[in-house]
Amino acid sequence: MHMNAAEAFLLAMLVIYALPWLVWRLGRTDGWAPLVVVQIVGGILLGPGVLGVAWPDVYGAIFTPATIGSLNGIAMWAVMMFVWVAGIELDIVEAWRRRAETGVTAGLALAVPLLAGSAAALLMLQAPGWRGPLGADWQVVLGIGMACAVTALPILVLFLERLDILREPLGQRVLRYASLDDVAIWGVLALILLDWDRVGRQGAFLIGFVPAALAVRWLMARVKPADRWPISLMWLAACGFGGDWAGLHFMVGAFLSGMVLDARLFDQAAMDRFRGFVLLALMPVFFLSTGLRTQWGMGGWTVFAAAGLLLVASVGGKLAGVGLAGRLLGWAKGEGLTIGWLLQTKALIMIIFANILLDRQIITADTFTALLLMALGSTMLTMPMVRGRIARALQRKSGPLPHREEAGIREPV
Repeated sequence: MHMNAAEAFLLAMLVIYALPWLVWRLGRTDGWAPLVVVQIVGGILLGPGVLGVAWPDVYGAIFTPATIGSLNGIAMWAVMMFVWVAGIELDIVEAWRRRAETGVTAGLALAVPLLAGSAAALLMLQAPGWRGPLGADWQVVLGIGMACAVTALPILVLFLERLDILREPLGQRVLRYASLDDVAIWGVLALILLDWDRVGRQGAFLIGFVPAALAVRWLMARVKPADRWPISLMWLAACGFGGDWAGLHFMVGAFLSGMVLDARLFDQAAMDRFRGFVLLALMPVFFLSTGLRTQWGMGGWTVFAAAGLLLVASVGGKLAGVGLAGRLLGWAKGEGLTIGWLLQTKALIMIIFANILLDRQIITADTFTALLLMALGSTMLTMPMVRGRIARALQRKSGPLPHREEAGIREPV
């Protein structure tokens, strides 16, 4: 059956939206695999490694080169907006106010899985096929290690909402820890992508970004609320362009563009609706474009074994790091385990991070697939592991794990 470009594109959009939603709704998977996870799995199944092998004619008819090009453009803008919102929601002021506790917890929650993931990467590099043609060993090791240390802040927000603790002390603490780690993640990415041939451009971008950010903040505080959204989107596009022009990748620019904006200038309910719209209407396209990148060139079992190794390093490292922080700070029994399971959520941010490493040919498609499977496993573990713990805390009528200050314990300074 021959289809023109419009028909192929619209059929692809129908498949992207319909199949994951039907599986999620009819299979009632929300307790262990939220819709976002089902959409990511759907992207893998619709990619060349599964659908393209099982029914190559169907895959070729729907996902034509023109269709894939259109979908990639939508996916790029969607993920830029999603990371931009995550940057806006960072509460750097609160993190600084509680810098002792936040610094210890966020530091250990990042460093321990980073070391564990880097060790796993060194083991993987003993065999060929994991390092990309333009990647140095240190870039691969640091990239995989950081992928194991990432916390998916946007997905964490969704999970905290489902657990009814987003605005509770525990939820706000977890977001504070994850926010500080998010800053470190993009800083490490900038280091990995540092291009000495374009270091002049990168320096010019970073130097010029400071006065531009101050000017935008000044402008945003003086315009009408209705004008802040279009101005913000212009700022997002400009920073994304500048970051990519400088060689730091447009995602670094997108995150920085949101991080410097004052969240208090935006209505929280409107921000929640915008994030929900992007997740519902645009991000499924990104999940499909992610699936189109999956490869099994080294053999399925080899990739699955690598994913299992990375999952152990990621989850084990995060639980160990947060558990150590809990001991140092004197948290209540079991509190560190609950926070650790929440912070080990990967999904979107890690997939975005790995996509960038693949784009720059630092890792191979097989490495990307192993990281993607690790992210899915990590995210699917979160809700089953924490739901019961949160419910038991609520049943004890003590609320979801009170903050140390509420228990009369002063935070270290």
